[in-house]
Amino acid sequence: MCDETDLQRMFDVNRRRFGAMVGAATLAACTGLDSEPASGATEADLSERMVRIATPDGEADAFWVHPRAGQHAAVLLWPDIAGLRDAFYDMSRRLAARGYSVLTVNPYYRDVPGEQFPSFEAFADQNGFSAVGPWREKLEADAIMRDASAYAAWLDEQDAVDTTQGIGTQGYCMGGPFTVWSAAAVPNRIKAAASFHGGGLVRDGEESPHRLLERTDAQFLFAIAQNDDAKDADAKTTLRQAAIAANREAEVEVYPADHGWTVPDSPAYAHDPAERAWTRLIALYDRAL
Repeated sequence: MCDETDLQRMFDVNRRRFGAMVGAATLAACTGLDSEPASGATEADLSERMVRIATPDGEADAFWVHPRAGQHAAVLLWPDIAGLRDAFYDMSRRLAARGYSVLTVNPYYRDVPGEQFPSFEAFADQNGFSAVGPWREKLEADAIMRDASAYAAWLDEQDAVDTTQGIGTQGYCMGGPFTVWSAAAVPNRIKAAASFHGGGLVRDGEESPHRLLERTDAQFLFAIAQNDDAKDADAKTTLRQAAIAANREAEVEVYPADHGWTVPDSPAYAHDPAERAWTRLIALYDRAL
C-alpha cells in the first residue's frame, strides 16, 4: 500500500534528479516511444475533454479521451491516492491511442472537484496524506460500487463506446481494490480488471476484494509491488486461491519494483517493470474485452 514513510524516503533520495526522471519517464511511458499504438492512432487523432457524470452521491468529474473515429471498448481508470493530474491524463491518452475509450475519474468528487495536486511531488510537499485522509474514508466498497454502476451506464451512452465489447477497469494504489469492486458492481459489463500496486486487496470483512471475485464475470491482473509483498507475503497466495475458488482467470505477479512503479511522476517509477505491466494490461484487454 501507499506508505507515507516510504514515500518520504523515496523523495529524499530522489529529490535532485526527480525532475529529470519524471520528464524522461513521461516521454517514454506516455507518448508511446516504446511501442507504436496498435490502432495506428496518435494524440492528434484523439478527442478529449473534462466531463461531469451524475451518480447517486452527487456529480463526478472525469477526464474523457478516445479516438476521434469509430467505436471502441471502454476503460474505467481509477487514479492513485494523489488523484487526477497530468500523469494520469497522459496515461489515459496512451491507452486511447491504443484504441480504447478511456474515462479517468476523480475519486474524491464527493469533497473536491478536479485536480488537487499537479504532481506526486506536489502531493508529498503539500502533506497530501493528511489532506486526502477525510476524503478517502468515504471510499468504501458500497460507494465505489455505486460510482462504478453510474460510470458504466454513462459509458454505454457514449457514441465512442462499442457496447458489444466488455468494459475494462484499471486502478493504481488505492484504486486497485476499486477495480474488483467495480467488476462486482457491474458484472454484465466489466469483463477485465487490472490492479497495479493496489493496497488492501486482501483485508478483513466480507467486502474484501478477494472475497468478491465470485460476484464478478471478469478476468484479472494483479501486479504487486515488491515492497508491498514484503509487508504482506501471504496476500498473493490468498488472491490466487480466491481466484481459483471463484473460477476466475487471474494473473498474480510480484514485480521487481516498489509501490508506485507504474506511474511516471511517482518517485518509485521504474521504466522496464512499468513497460512489462503495460504489456500485460494490453494482453488482458486484448483477451477479455
